[in-house]
Amino acid sequence: MSMRERPAITIDEAIRRRRSVRGFLPDEVPEATLREVFELAQWSPSNCNVQPWTPHVVSGEALKQLRAALVAAGMRDEPIKPDWPADGKFTGIYRERQVDAAQKLYGAMGVERSDVVGRKMAYIRNHAFFDAPHAVLIFMPTPFDTREAADIGMYAQTLMLALTARGIASCAQGALGLFPEIIREQLGISRNYKLLFGVSFGYEDHSIKANAARVGRADIGDAVRFHR
Repeated sequence: MSMRERPAITIDEAIRRRRSVRGFLPDEVPEATLREVFELAQWSPSNCNVQPWTPHVVSGEALKQLRAALVAAGMRDEPIKPDWPADGKFTGIYRERQVDAAQKLYGAMGVERSDVVGRKMAYIRNHAFFDAPHAVLIFMPTPFDTREAADIGMYAQTLMLALTARGIASCAQGALGLFPEIIREQLGISRNYKLLFGVSFGYEDHSIKANAARVGRADIGDAVRFHR
């Protein structure tokens, strides 16, 4: 039985298997499966059940055109204009984790820190959706804010776990939220909807070097506080 034909796995397995995949095969996910996972994601929890997420799933020619526009913006170093602040700096243990993840990713790709051009081209692959055949851009209508953004984070995790359980890889990308005006224009979306981030998804291309990168997680003792 191939990966694409295997039955859904347990939630424990899906949580452990889900990871950021940065290279996809061109094969599209069947329409019936697309609808199945997005219908399942609708069961995500949200404050007062308002369901503040507004996902736009992009495939085919629409994705091709959007990819070209975003890559062009990245290549000409167009200043970012995100709907939400994206210039925060990590410090302490959070910075250490960021550096560790970057070292593992660029190390897997064989890109040296001194290779400025190589690092830029590796980053531009974000704007190309890592060649995924599908992407979902997740918007939030105004005047929703932080509380509802947390709900959308839970929605995205539910969606990615549903994809993982069906052998479909994904990558949640903050980088896809850096040029919201381009995306709104391409997709005909009102300015009343603010872009948070996007998720590229499809079937993993195991030949892509970046997909060999693996990162760990903090020990439960360093992350969780139990009160009794």
